[in-house]
Amino acid sequence: MTDAPQQSQAYLVGGGIASLAAAAFLIRDGGFPGANIHILEELPVAGGSMDGRGGPSGYVTRGGRMLEDEAYTCLWNLLETIPTLTDETVSVREETREFSAKWLTDAKARLIGKGAEILDASDYGLDTRDRLELTRLLVLPEAVIGARRIEDFFSPHFFETNFWAMWRTTFAFQNWHSAIELRRYFLRFMQEFPRMHTLAGVRRTRLNQYDSIIRPLQTWLEERGVRFEHGVRVTDVDLTTEEDGTRRVRRLHLDRAGQPDAYDLGDTDYAFLTLGSMTADAACGSDDTAPELIRHRRDGGWQLWETIAAKADDFGRPAAFYGNVDEAKWESFTLTMRSPLLLHRIEELSGNLPGTGALMTFKDSNWLMSIVVPHAPHFEGQPEDVYTLWGYGLFVDNEGDFICKTMAEATGREILTELLNHLGLWDIEEQVAATTIVIPVMMPYITSQFAPRTVHDRPLVIPRGAANFAFLGQFTEIPEDVVFTVEYSVRGAMHAVYGLLGLDHEIPGIYHALANPKTAIGVLKAALA
Repeated sequence: MTDAPQQSQAYLVGGGIASLAAAAFLIRDGGFPGANIHILEELPVAGGSMDGRGGPSGYVTRGGRMLEDEAYTCLWNLLETIPTLTDETVSVREETREFSAKWLTDAKARLIGKGAEILDASDYGLDTRDRLELTRLLVLPEAVIGARRIEDFFSPHFFETNFWAMWRTTFAFQNWHSAIELRRYFLRFMQEFPRMHTLAGVRRTRLNQYDSIIRPLQTWLEERGVRFEHGVRVTDVDLTTEEDGTRRVRRLHLDRAGQPDAYDLGDTDYAFLTLGSMTADAACGSDDTAPELIRHRRDGGWQLWETIAAKADDFGRPAAFYGNVDEAKWESFTLTMRSPLLLHRIEELSGNLPGTGALMTFKDSNWLMSIVVPHAPHFEGQPEDVYTLWGYGLFVDNEGDFICKTMAEATGREILTELLNHLGLWDIEEQVAATTIVIPVMMPYITSQFAPRTVHDRPLVIPRGAANFAFLGQFTEIPEDVVFTVEYSVRGAMHAVYGLLGLDHEIPGIYHALANPKTAIGVLKAALA
């Protein structure tokens, strides 16, 4: 492979973290010239689901992500070699470590009950039956679990516990999601059991993850000549199969700003194809409007996967993930505040400074609403007198406790009303509303990767016989790892690049908490408490 990268071209479909990571690994570990790498993205900005933006209409982040030391080995491997935008001698990994050490996470109000009562979240509430059911799920092999749901493995009491309220809102699980995915999460994040009530294991970037991870990574790639081609949608792929079963991508069919185009691939060229999108058809609302729920795959985020899945029986089944919007959707919201009043009152209630409290969940909320107050500034260029807060609700079709609408029907202002009442702060509603912009975002497929599935529904990163192509993103199959994490996308990119180029590089192992006796004892104590 010494000379091949110098002549090869690499085409990466999608501009999300998986493609950006793959491009970085091609350069850093594969010796690829940056100018030979093409990132094909339909949107005018890179980052995919890791977004963060601001403007006169307010700041928006569609989602929040928990980073963690033990489990995120591939992400940290990548970010150790990416410098920050403010100091080229400091890596993004170093900046994140230093910021997290300065602003330690120690949630004192992880669960909030009725009347804004701070609940004792250290009391997980698990009984003997809950523990036995949890143990049973952990010991069953995935082949036995199959496409069954979480609710098939637990009795009603488990779903009323503090433990489930915290676990499900930390990771966004619904009772009807895949039991296999929950089992993987338990095994992957077992180290979080003893600290679930404080979320002390959470690691934060200095700014939102678009500004702190995506922008430095994109800058690093651009400085090495990587070509970002925006306004490009890849609509189809031509494949050939040789007598020995070797398969190659020979052509990418494009829609470039409304005009048909194509890239032809030679024998030494590569294609990395991102499949599906958890934020496809996301729609924003405003203070005065509820966000639209788009049900019919309008923006094309699933189109490529649908098209190529019809070409081979091992390319996955996208309909297993996009086929039930009502089981995949939820709604987030971002507050942009020109007054610190609300944050001061939240600090008084919670005992946490902004940036130290992690997720606050209103356990009895009909919407199962949770919020997090980040350290300011949270966005690049955010003025000193502007503050932000992010939140989400899992039960968007339930009527609110304080407004007579479902969350899906609620405007930004109505979501603010519901939030303030859960906080017991109805007395300052007019003052807060006068200085606050609320932007809600409906995401029809945000937890689609948790859908109950079979072993055939997700393709391997490198399918059988694939000589020059690989799949990227949250809808590929990586044994033992957990979807809905940045780590999954980066690990998949590493597998794709190292595997296709035949690189003799070690991929960081998947962390197994129970292999550490100290961690295992801590887990046992927490489960039995």
